[in-house]
Amino acid sequence: MSDPGRGWEDEGPERLYVITGGRSGAARPAGLDLVTLIVARSGPGNGMQPEHAAIMRLCASPLSVAEISAYLGLPVSVVTVLLEDLLVAGHVLSRAPVPAAQLPDLALIEAVIHGLQKL
Repeated sequence: MSDPGRGWEDEGPERLYVITGGRSGAARPAGLDLVTLIVARSGPGNGMQPEHAAIMRLCASPLSVAEISAYLGLPVSVVTVLLEDLLVAGHVLSRAPVPAAQLPDLALIEAVIHGLQKL
């Protein structure tokens, strides 16, 4: 049984339910994962939900979904719902992180080295 002295504004599941409006995901999934980078298009707007405004302030520079979750102290699932709201409204942009550089084929490197040694 829950502690009667603990309000919904504490870190309980009731608070998370209210923050997301009871949603566990968006109608159209935005394809967000832990390393997707989010950047705000502007500062927080008037009348925004406090968590949305906090995300807008945090994302003045690109941050990953995992970093946003850590800074806000909210589960990734909740942050994902909030980010999907902001994406649909056009307040933030998302992009996949820059992929690691792919190395050329090892056989090609060896051929170039052998060719240089013959010079």
